[in-house]
Amino acid sequence: MEVLDLFNFIETKIDGVYVIEPKVFGDNRGYFMETYNKNDFFEAGLKMEFVQDNESKSKKGVLRGLHFQTKHTQGKLVRVTKGQVFDVAVDLRKGSATFGKWEGVILTDENKKQFYVPEGFAHGFLVLSDVAVFNYKCTDYYAPEYDSGVLWNDEDIAIKWPLDGIEEILLSDKDKIQKGLKDLEISFEYKGSK
Repeated sequence: MEVLDLFNFIETKIDGVYVIEPKVFGDNRGYFMETYNKNDFFEAGLKMEFVQDNESKSKKGVLRGLHFQTKHTQGKLVRVTKGQVFDVAVDLRKGSATFGKWEGVILTDENKKQFYVPEGFAHGFLVLSDVAVFNYKCTDYYAPEYDSGVLWNDEDIAIKWPLDGIEEILLSDKDKIQKGLKDLEISFEYKGSK
């Protein structure tokens, strides 16, 4: 039996955060790809279990984030099935050498990249195309009573959002008033990714 390498797992500068490139099999009919395979992910050291799948549709300029849950923290495997977004993870794990640092990646329906954001991170994305459909798998259930976030443009984090061509940033009321990193009360501890 032939063994196929179905994923390329790319480690980022932040421990535990990965860009994942699935292998795409295409011909004149279209394409096929696996977006998740427990065995392959486990072999790469990503030993998460997913319990919930979500999808959102947003228009250009919508910025969702930076969100996290203070309890029932969620790891997220994210991808775009239509359009283009700039996706960001911010390390909120106390004791991590990269606490307060961010990693970002462009996700599109064309490049088919995925981004794994582990527990203990804030997550958000900015829609760069006219419309984007965003899909993500979560390692824990949504718990609104523990919903929290950090301000998208916090100077201490200093995310370089790609704003060329974005006329207006569209935020939810909640995201307009999130706290800065210095004002957060968080208790995520860094334990290493593997």
